[in-house]
Amino acid sequence: MKKNRLGSSDLLVGEIGLGCMSIGTEEQQGVHLIHEALDRGINLLDTADLYHHGRNEEIVGAAIRGRRQDVILATKVGNRRIPGQEGWGWDPSKPYILSAVKESLRRLGTDYIDLYQLHGGTIDDPMDETIEAFEQLKSEGVIRYYGISSIRPHVIREYAQRSNIVSVMNQYSLLDRRAEEEVLPLLQERGISVIARGPVASGVLVDGGGEKAAKGYLDYEEAELLDVRKQLKTFAGADRSMGQTAIRYSLSHPAVAAVIPGASSLGQLEHNTAAADIPPLTGQERPYNKSAGPIVMMRSTADTVNVYSL
Repeated sequence: MKKNRLGSSDLLVGEIGLGCMSIGTEEQQGVHLIHEALDRGINLLDTADLYHHGRNEEIVGAAIRGRRQDVILATKVGNRRIPGQEGWGWDPSKPYILSAVKESLRRLGTDYIDLYQLHGGTIDDPMDETIEAFEQLKSEGVIRYYGISSIRPHVIREYAQRSNIVSVMNQYSLLDRRAEEEVLPLLQERGISVIARGPVASGVLVDGGGEKAAKGYLDYEEAELLDVRKQLKTFAGADRSMGQTAIRYSLSHPAVAAVIPGASSLGQLEHNTAAADIPPLTGQERPYNKSAGPIVMMRSTADTVNVYSL
């Protein structure tokens, strides 16, 4: 599998990673799925302390035992569970980050994290304090690099200017192209990589995803999603599936170092990793070239329907 450098770091990540949130809570099944992923060339595993109240980190930790050298391990911090209260609170403070990382290390069964990510963020956060926490962990060798997971352009802009983040995890697909307007150009200019999540739009953009379309996606109506699916299927042709074409789309922007589709079965995993063997989309098909190629209906951030070329 092709590997790309993550920002200015020395982390080389396979262009297709695994979003581990989808592996479930049964350890044997989850470990088997992760082992299959590693055997197929995936090395970027993304989890979070939030997923299944830490259980996801535990399963990932069990899976990488004895294979730590094969893995670029990414997890997240910032969501805090308060005993006796429902749900999660948001806490990007330095004391919490310094304490939460210890629990993640314990669950993951490792003494370092390759990529530690702030799991969200608002413009009102104490960013200097948050950055100071990550820098301290980096200097101590607890983490190798840090990044953020965010879809908020103003938050991303601040961290890009004020910190040493090497990556931004951002939702990016044929059906969610908001990042193309500001985020991707900004990060490309600054040499910060994008890890694209949601490349198949919660299953809407895969073969057999018609039922998903019926449930809607973002603010698309079912008729719009079915139209996109029809055109994408025609464009994909016989050599690649709809989902693989959607994955290649997200990878086609030069700011994107990796995509992290989820997989809850071996079949889904095999389908996703097979996209690595498909030639990249040509220049005429890339997302930032809207002058040629099959027409697909997409939304802009203004929530109006626009016609762009794939």
